[in-house]
Amino acid sequence: MEFQLLAKGIALAGCAIGAGCSLIAGIGPGIGEGNAVAKALEAIGRQPECKGSVTSTMLLGCAVAETTGIYGFVTGLLLIFVAPGMFMKFLA
Repeated sequence: MEFQLLAKGIALAGCAIGAGCSLIAGIGPGIGEGNAVAKALEAIGRQPECKGSVTSTMLLGCAVAETTGIYGFVTGLLLIFVAPGMFMKFLA
């Protein structure tokens, strides 16, 4: 009985720590996209005639970079809402 309670606490703590770590993954894409937009605006300021190609390339790069943040967010949500229930059924 006491061991089962300890095991449940450890499983829930692991889920919480894992969710926190996975949600930190949103910081990287935010910084990267900010840098990409800043450099794109700088390039457009230097050569306004290439605005279309720079903008389309920047948007594609931001979309690809954003997927990392979305994967981290989905993983965090799964660890918060789905994994604890699975662990509790396994430990019961």
